[in-house]
Amino acid sequence: MAYPFQLGFQDATSPIMEELLHFHDHTLMIVFLISSLVLYIISLMLTTKLTHTSTMDAQEVETIWTILPAIILILIALPSLRILYMMDEINNPALTVKTMGHQWYWSYEYTDYEDLNFDSYMIPTQELKPGELRLLEVDNRVVLPMEMTVRMLISSEDVLHSWAVPSLGLKTDAIPGRLNQTTLMSTRPGLYYGQCSEICGSNHSFMPIVLELVPLAHFEKWSASML
Repeated sequence: MAYPFQLGFQDATSPIMEELLHFHDHTLMIVFLISSLVLYIISLMLTTKLTHTSTMDAQEVETIWTILPAIILILIALPSLRILYMMDEINNPALTVKTMGHQWYWSYEYTDYEDLNFDSYMIPTQELKPGELRLLEVDNRVVLPMEMTVRMLISSEDVLHSWAVPSLGLKTDAIPGRLNQTTLMSTRPGLYYGQCSEICGSNHSFMPIVLELVPLAHFEKWSASML
């Protein structure tokens, strides 16, 4: 999760988030190079006299400043499209969880089990235990197996919500009457926090998401205890 005064992204926990971080660094380097070139040209214009008139009319210069931006856009678009297609792939999910957004809590249903569903409410500040995080802890965590593909079916029963977990690279809108889906896979166990990322009313800030990724054996024990 994020820490105070953090400037960058949270540590990647899924392969998709790792790809997004690499793409961010790739694009940021291109932006840095363009900004440096523009700053250099502006400084030259302010400090030197432009007396070489043939440069301003050269066909070669116009060709370069037309083709070069097109090449830069291609270098940004190709990896971006690759990641978009990767995010839409559904590769034989081992588990499906249906998530419903409400004002102002989440409900979860493990569709592969006959009767495994629960609501997840934020724990009020006065009921927090030492070490728990304010506005982020919930009474029922979503327990999922790590290193396995999990499909999340996301919808809403009232207004627009958005189910987002930054460290997994997930952000999917919960729309009434529409079922959206996304996949997640964690490469390591742990607790991963998220929040509703769509303004959904007065208590929008109080809809946290907590995923607990555990080994498969622990998940099976947990699911058996919940049935």
